[in-house]
Amino acid sequence: MNSLSPSKFLGIPDAYSAHGGRVDHLIDVVHWLMIALFIGWTLFFLFSLVRYRRSVQQRASYHGVRNHLSTHIEIGIIILEAVLLLGFAFPMWKDRTDSWELVQKRDPVRVRVIGWQFGWTYHYAGADGRFGRIDHRLKTSSSDPGIDLADPNAQDDFTTSVLRLPKDRPAILNITSNDVIHNYSIVPMRVQQDAIPGREIPMWFTPTRTLETSVVCAQLCGEGHGNMAGQMEVIPAEAFDEWFKSQSDAAIERNTSKAPATAAR
Repeated sequence: MNSLSPSKFLGIPDAYSAHGGRVDHLIDVVHWLMIALFIGWTLFFLFSLVRYRRSVQQRASYHGVRNHLSTHIEIGIIILEAVLLLGFAFPMWKDRTDSWELVQKRDPVRVRVIGWQFGWTYHYAGADGRFGRIDHRLKTSSSDPGIDLADPNAQDDFTTSVLRLPKDRPAILNITSNDVIHNYSIVPMRVQQDAIPGREIPMWFTPTRTLETSVVCAQLCGEGHGNMAGQMEVIPAEAFDEWFKSQSDAAIERNTSKAPATAAR
């Protein structure tokens, strides 16, 4: 973002994702259009105050505007808004949705993100890359993802309270909720997605720089909504691989001992 960026002036944090620059560009274009409209309508308002002040306009006119200038201006604004929608928003949306097939071929990190009142739980698939079966009857708390340890794919699964991702590697987050509708928002990554009970909705992006940041719920979800903030860390790929392996190995050792008891339920 450059020094002429309205969104930067208003305090938006830097973008840390591969697609973030295009999002910021669209935000800036919209801001510049709104600034132009604000200045134009303010000047017209001030002109009207002077031109039609009572001291020089003793009698009211009931004929209204006789020219078509305002109509032309309104048509021009509609055209600009159409250009924003068709020339910027739609192509960016198409690019993001079309990248879904590509990102799945680039060995992405996959994480289930579970929202609950009022926090986030992160479920990693482990070294085998396969999530274990989810059984909602096994949940012991609002934050429990309900992993069925009787499923062989679940043996290396692990959960954390902090989202950790590697730099320069695509990430696919499957967003869901254990109770009410939430919204998972990572502002520096320029992504957000509703968390809906009973559904898992994928959200994908590629972090381009290391950082520590907060993730928030962007959907009013109860009295603790304002405190529903989580943590996210983007770390170098080598550090992530080391952390991921240690977590997966520890999960195998821990979950193997729990599996027989779970299977007997």
